[in-house]
Amino acid sequence: MKKNITGILYFYIHFIVEIACFFYLSRVTNGSNVVWLIPFIYDGVAFVPQSIIGYISDKYPKINMAFIGTILMIISYLIFGLTKWSVFISLIIICLGNAFLHVAGAENTLKTSGGRLSPSAIFVAGGSFGVITGKVLAMSSINPLWLLIPIMTIIPFSILADMYIEKDSNTDKFNYVRECLNPYVVILIAFLVVIARGYVGYGIPTSWNKTVIQNIIFFCTMGLGKALGGILSDKIGIRKVAVGSTLLAIPFLCCGNNLMIVSIIGVMFFSMTMSITLGILTSILKENPGLAFGITTIGLFLGTAPIFFIKLTMNINIILIIIVSIICSILLGYVLKGDEKK
Repeated sequence: MKKNITGILYFYIHFIVEIACFFYLSRVTNGSNVVWLIPFIYDGVAFVPQSIIGYISDKYPKINMAFIGTILMIISYLIFGLTKWSVFISLIIICLGNAFLHVAGAENTLKTSGGRLSPSAIFVAGGSFGVITGKVLAMSSINPLWLLIPIMTIIPFSILADMYIEKDSNTDKFNYVRECLNPYVVILIAFLVVIARGYVGYGIPTSWNKTVIQNIIFFCTMGLGKALGGILSDKIGIRKVAVGSTLLAIPFLCCGNNLMIVSIIGVMFFSMTMSITLGILTSILKENPGLAFGITTIGLFLGTAPIFFIKLTMNINIILIIIVSIICSILLGYVLKGDEKK
């Protein structure tokens, strides 16, 4: 439990960050003539720079990325709530705030985990709960400036999380990858798996998802799956969870278009690999956990970018889900060690 405290603290921080970001996105895209452009810019500016920020954080660990990120988010909301400046100014600032806080959460949970996946998985899971909460709040008439209160609570929570970082905190215990493999090949495979997961995530058939309650269930199930992926990997082994969850997700995702209970089971299994690819990259980039996390976010952007420009039929999406999932399970099984029980 002690090793999960940092993960729990950053679960809350991630939760608040996504509430702020998706409240903002929902409000500024409501009635917009270019409704697709703002989310596309958000994905690019929030995700891609995390590799650079992560690398800087690796090299200069004394820089407080969480504090910088929080200040940026506060500035963004002040611009958003008090001025009539172009929305793109506050958008860029909130994106960068998001990036700094994500890197802080990933790096701190990795360094204090003792080689376990559950702290980072718990941290990552907070985002799904925050996304849907932000969207629901945006439907109300609440003034955006009220969100400055939860945003400012990030500061004491990040200070508390820093108290659990010891001088010898490191990522040397991440050893999930087979020793005989070329590290560059492993990085490429993990990167491709993240891209595939990002694309498939937007192609899941969910015609049943029509109400606010159903949307809440969808995102909460996704968050639960992200957390379970790390927790179960620590309990029964990362390779079993990676391959098993990827394959088990296929029939539920493909057959759940009109059946919520079937679909959300598939979403839960599908979400379990989120922390696993991070564990793979950290096993190779032991001295650069921030960069390892940044690679995954670039992959997510590249995986989701096509959905802004390409619309596929449900049948093609299902075929892609099957093919991509099978390929990903083979690649994950090839890269990961057997019996990595922690």
